[in-house]
Amino acid sequence: MIKDIHPPKVEDIAVAVIKEKNDLQETIWNVYLLNLKDTKIEGVLVNSTGYGIHNEEEVKTSTLRHFLDVVAGGSYRKIEPMPENLFGLNNEYWVSFFIGNVMYDKKFIFLAETIREDYFTLVPLINKKGVMIK
Repeated sequence: MIKDIHPPKVEDIAVAVIKEKNDLQETIWNVYLLNLKDTKIEGVLVNSTGYGIHNEEEVKTSTLRHFLDVVAGGSYRKIEPMPENLFGLNNEYWVSFFIGNVMYDKKFIFLAETIREDYFTLVPLINKKGVMIK
């Protein structure tokens, strides 16, 4: 029965959206996966999608899938750039990975209008300011 299944708890994994500058000194926003564990995570798959209401209509973006393979302990990997026009939507990152033979997964959801400087924190490992969900 479903009630008897107890998936392992995801800890020390985070997703962050960071405001950065590109080579032309233009402001860009990048999404990162952070592995705050001491051990590597393997077979890392991230599904990203945006959804919500825009101009009184329901909107959903395409679902993108990113295979990051291995993320070493105490490191991070860039998932994707995020255009500012998506900040008004809920942005969901569903992260799945293995530690040994055990599969873990967790949804990280940046709610609409929460990707802004009011919610900035210093993101560990990257040492830049951004919005982070753990």
